[in-house]
Amino acid sequence: MEGEPVNVSEFQELARQALPKMYYDYYTGGAEDQYTLKENVEAFHRIMLRPRVLVDVSRIDLSTTVLGYRVSAPIMIAPTAMHKLAHPEGEVATARAAAACNTIMVLSFMSTCTVEEVASSCNAIRFFQLYVYKRRDVCAQLVQRAERNGYRGIVLTVDTPRLGRREADIKNKMVAPQLKNFEGLLSTEVEDDEGSNLEAFAKETFDDALSWRDLGWLRSITSLPILIKGVLTHEDAIRAVEVGVDGIIVSNHGARQLDYTPATISVLEEIVHAVGGKVPVLFDGGVRRGTDIFKALALGAQAVLVSSSLHICSSNIRIFSWNCFSSANGGFPLAILKGWVVFDHHALMQLPWPFCCHFIFLEPTDNWFS
Repeated sequence: MEGEPVNVSEFQELARQALPKMYYDYYTGGAEDQYTLKENVEAFHRIMLRPRVLVDVSRIDLSTTVLGYRVSAPIMIAPTAMHKLAHPEGEVATARAAAACNTIMVLSFMSTCTVEEVASSCNAIRFFQLYVYKRRDVCAQLVQRAERNGYRGIVLTVDTPRLGRREADIKNKMVAPQLKNFEGLLSTEVEDDEGSNLEAFAKETFDDALSWRDLGWLRSITSLPILIKGVLTHEDAIRAVEVGVDGIIVSNHGARQLDYTPATISVLEEIVHAVGGKVPVLFDGGVRRGTDIFKALALGAQAVLVSSSLHICSSNIRIFSWNCFSSANGGFPLAILKGWVVFDHHALMQLPWPFCCHFIFLEPTDNWFS
């Protein structure tokens, strides 16, 4: 490839050339047949735009608020594990990219930098993602460490009683690096593992008895707002509002958990309607272009999170870009996405901001919410 990459697909190709196969497969893989992995991207292709002409687009302000925090554009950084597999600065570089782009970063529970290291690296707005382990004391300590270090919200991932069957990781015998947040609390070494070390670790540690009643436990250990990530149905969205969550993230875990679930964009409108504006609805999955962001916003998302769903639904643009560029340029791919939104806003003569569903239409075969 000649010249600098100009889109997410080109970032992924650079990463494929540079990363060890085990790590590249980890970042880009999905569960089982990877049907949903492809569908997360292809479902966007079945949503068409309805641009309006003679609209003044000489001044465009993409900024918005998420849980009261002002961000420069409706694009956030989703939680993804183990950034040091791709860059020596890991999540610290992610946080600096978020700060440079004036957006929110969600630090993964499975990060390779500590809560404290990320907090001290820059002034980015940070949320902390939580998996609930059988060792609730470990979870409580990490949540409280995040709160003490200035994190502004907790993102509870609710779709992972154990890791999905990621066959590439099994074949590669994926080995997780040291997870520094757990030092002195929990061993991340797994014995007698014949496949993915990461899958075996999750099987031993994740609490597969997690239920709605555990939201009360989480409320009891933190005063931070709580968002739940992994909602795909209106029934669960309604229940989430009833139990008092502060936000919902529509996500299928980058198609890495359960194959043959619907693409997240296909269920977004169903969930937005069910929530009825009571809490913000954020979106995660399959975003590769500025027009994808338009479509999610038009269907009611307050903002999108970009993470493992940016090429064939699983390319992490900031991790990949850092592997190919210095950490100082870590915000470059995020800036590309933001730039696409501005460019497309002009080129389409464009959808008035903010968007609504009147500015898109869906092909009949993609109607998951009828």
